[in-house]
Amino acid sequence: MSDNYVQIFDTTLRDGEQSPGATLTSAEKLQIARALSELGIDIMEAGFPAASPDDLEAVKQIAIQVGNQMRGDREPPVICGLARAVQLDIDRCWEAIQYAKHPRIHTFLATSPIHMKYKLKMDPEEVVEQVREMVAYAKQYCDDVEFSPEDAGRSDPEFLYLVLGEAIKAGATTLNIPDTVGYTTPEEFGALINGIMQNTPGIENVVVSTHCHNDLGLATANTLAGVQNGARQVEVTINGIGERAGNTSLEEVVMALQTRGQAYGQMTGIDSTQITKVSRMVSSLTGMPVQPNKAIVGANAFAHEAGIHQDGMLKHEETYEIMRPESVGLNKSELVLGKHSGRHALKVRMQELGYDLGNDALYEVFGRFKDLADKKKVVTNADLIALMQDELYQPREIFALQDLQVTCGTINMPMASVRLQGPDGEQYTAATIGTGPVDACYKAVDQIIGLPVNLIEYTVRSVTDGIDAIGEVAVRLEPLDASTRTSPQTGVARPVQFSGHGAETDIVVASVKAYLSALNKALVGTGMFVDSAENEPVIA
Repeated sequence: MSDNYVQIFDTTLRDGEQSPGATLTSAEKLQIARALSELGIDIMEAGFPAASPDDLEAVKQIAIQVGNQMRGDREPPVICGLARAVQLDIDRCWEAIQYAKHPRIHTFLATSPIHMKYKLKMDPEEVVEQVREMVAYAKQYCDDVEFSPEDAGRSDPEFLYLVLGEAIKAGATTLNIPDTVGYTTPEEFGALINGIMQNTPGIENVVVSTHCHNDLGLATANTLAGVQNGARQVEVTINGIGERAGNTSLEEVVMALQTRGQAYGQMTGIDSTQITKVSRMVSSLTGMPVQPNKAIVGANAFAHEAGIHQDGMLKHEETYEIMRPESVGLNKSELVLGKHSGRHALKVRMQELGYDLGNDALYEVFGRFKDLADKKKVVTNADLIALMQDELYQPREIFALQDLQVTCGTINMPMASVRLQGPDGEQYTAATIGTGPVDACYKAVDQIIGLPVNLIEYTVRSVTDGIDAIGEVAVRLEPLDASTRTSPQTGVARPVQFSGHGAETDIVVASVKAYLSALNKALVGTGMFVDSAENEPVIA
């Protein structure tokens, strides 16, 4: 590996999935894993196998199906699993990742005074000994071992040099330096990396990595400071999702290194033209919308409204754009399609937007496009993207919406009649009263399906302008009797949550579709329904 190459370690499927409400099914994880591999990442942290049997199975399937798939002339990505510095976790990790062509065990132990005292209840000497033993234990399974001193940003540098030196002696090949709570400034984090590079015995034989959280909004800046001081691996997530305020954003780091090549002198293996497509996939499957002003992938990232900006753009694009939208997979032109457009025109435009549809998928999408075109005079790029996200990133329908009727207003109580088709092909109908039209619909759906849930979050946004705009709804719910998932950092178990997404010109219909999307995931995830569809693992 050349000294001017930065390895991209993506942890969307591990740290990203720890975001509240971002729980993914095994099939969805595999879908994202394939997209990340095509994007060109070097290392994929596929999950935390010891967290649950389902997480272990998901990591195993990714190792088998993605970890052995060549990417043109490029090797398959390294498939990595996370494990606490305990034997059971490391055993489970190897059980899952061993099938990959390039497996990696990533183990960690906290090194900051506050973590050692209150969380681990261990003396520094005990921490050093456990790191030495567990890295060596992982090395028995796997040549490629990564070690992270958790909360390194608040650790004593001299203690870090000692711990990291022992990890190297025990066989670690990558040393990852986490700013676990997003506490450091770029100057401090850069100095921390520089100190490690200068003072850790054997550091010249390993790769130094960064893992920065965004609690103060400094994750990307800290990561780039680490690169400037010798780090040659960066741990990132798509859209910056992750615990609390999230992680370093893959798209921000990659485009900073690419756009400011002279300043950083570093390169990556990422195909940046796929960034937008993967960003939208992750947003849809996790149910976590991207804020409009998000760098690189936000809806407004390449939009110009101020008169002086528009004037400058018309005269020369570089007056207000430091990178071209095409470089991240966006198409500059605004598409105008209507009810007279044909399949070929739709297919070509979808290809330009990053969606390569086969005949069957095109047939399905074209039908929905025609329905939309009948309701709107002009169908824009944003409409088509919303339609695609709703069409392609929905879970397999166990219960599907057939018919919906709502009455509401100031005179009568809001009432909804809902008809669903169940997994047995039978149709089920319920009518209920609620505090509003959406509440009435949700109560009717609950009456049919019978899965007790707590609605955690309900958000609505308009995709395009105008009275005929498509509305997108995202929901997050928690089954009342759901199993729990263990956090790898804290060891604390918390209820599993499920997200759903819906898009329609009728916001009530979109709301029901989003709710059903989440419920369908929950039915599989809680074991109430065993999904034995072809190419999907059984979750029960």
